[in-house]
Amino acid sequence: MLETFPNGSEDRMTKAAQRSLGDGGPEVSALGMGCWAIGGPHARQGSPVGWGVIDDDESKRALRRAYDLGVTFFDTADVYGCGHSEKLIAAALGDVRDDIVIASKAGYTYVEETREAPGENGDPDYIRWACDESLRRLGTDHIDLYQFHLGGYDLAKADDVLAVFEELVAAGKVRAIGWSTDSPERAAVFAKSEHCKAIQQHFNVFGGNAEVLELCEQHGLASIVRGPLGMGLLTGKFDQNSTLPADDVRHGWDFRTGDQAESLRRLDAIRDVLTSNGRTLAQGALAWLWSRSEAFIPIPGFKTVAQVEENAAALDHGPLTKDQLTEVSTILA
Repeated sequence: MLETFPNGSEDRMTKAAQRSLGDGGPEVSALGMGCWAIGGPHARQGSPVGWGVIDDDESKRALRRAYDLGVTFFDTADVYGCGHSEKLIAAALGDVRDDIVIASKAGYTYVEETREAPGENGDPDYIRWACDESLRRLGTDHIDLYQFHLGGYDLAKADDVLAVFEELVAAGKVRAIGWSTDSPERAAVFAKSEHCKAIQQHFNVFGGNAEVLELCEQHGLASIVRGPLGMGLLTGKFDQNSTLPADDVRHGWDFRTGDQAESLRRLDAIRDVLTSNGRTLAQGALAWLWSRSEAFIPIPGFKTVAQVEENAAALDHGPLTKDQLTEVSTILA
């Protein structure tokens, strides 16, 4: 599934490492772009579920820069900014639609006008409506990978969800399907479908569900990695004095005594390994994932061109060595 990573290539557009979006699926860049943050502020029942204020022009420049650097996989969802993220992808990349692979998701309810995302809905009629709305905003006649977004949805209803996703494939609106879930039991429901090409899961150097990864590897599915940089923790930009604005989903993080403080201590312990060979911390965290499994396609988020450029440059360095992978495991153990 993995082509050789370049070393210092100046032309990532043609030489960027590729990974298959599942057996028989399209080849995509080994690094995707996660488009949650560029959706901007939105809320669920009064609590922020966005990443604070964004600049739409900068977001579009960043999307285009990612494409210019060889990134061909863009992961979004209808609820990201309550439709705004999808609109930005259409605006920035509509003229190269045939050159990229777009993944979107459905399951969370939202109101575009008020930027409210009040709840969840996995009913077939809702999924059909949500798909049509995403197609409209994306300005396309098909979604390359359509994913169910409700990771903990009632397992007893999972076959009904699969059936409507299969229906969308049959209608030509969707090319492939997946589920964003950390539950191996739920992932297994979709994995039995020939149209399932990926499971999206939370995974990074601090941990993840190895059972879901194993299922992906056994079924020839891509494992799309959300949170590959620990929602920013693995970039090295935070310290014990860091704070986050009230409209940021991470607003409640505690860098002094909470889980985030412990994560910063663990990051310090593996800093030298991750930054080997001239990598930044973020690039090292992505390199760890590529070394951990050939099924992994990390999708780090971004708000700026600079963040895109740093993440895309990780392709030049490639995976950690197996010895480095072992060293990280030993230190964290």
